[in-house]
Amino acid sequence: MHEFAVTSERKTQLIDITERVRSAVAGASGAAVLVYVPHTTAAITINEKIDPVLVEDLEAFFEKVVGDDWGWRHDDKDGPNGASHGRASVAGAHVLVPLRDGELALGTYQALFLCEFDGPKPRKVYVSVLQ
Repeated sequence: MHEFAVTSERKTQLIDITERVRSAVAGASGAAVLVYVPHTTAAITINEKIDPVLVEDLEAFFEKVVGDDWGWRHDDKDGPNGASHGRASVAGAHVLVPLRDGELALGTYQALFLCEFDGPKPRKVYVSVLQ
């Protein structure tokens, strides 16, 4: 397993981690790669990397679909973050990407994103090549 760190700058932020994952699997032989985040208020997703406005739209989407104003009862040591847990549950903690000739088999416009929902914070990403 390969591990790397990412530090977010905002409460809700999508961070392109594609090149970090690509480096982690360079030369690997296997069928697929599992990209996983071991946090309950962060997630991993695949989406378009070409238009930065879309990334901003997705950040707003998560805040609107799972609102802060829902009367969440959960309170963390850093303050109420129930919505952050909800957003992470909607997005999911992992993605599975096929490998083709040792490379990520992503579409032309696709990228891997760490989704931060409770930042700014340091985060870990685990990358495992599956046989």
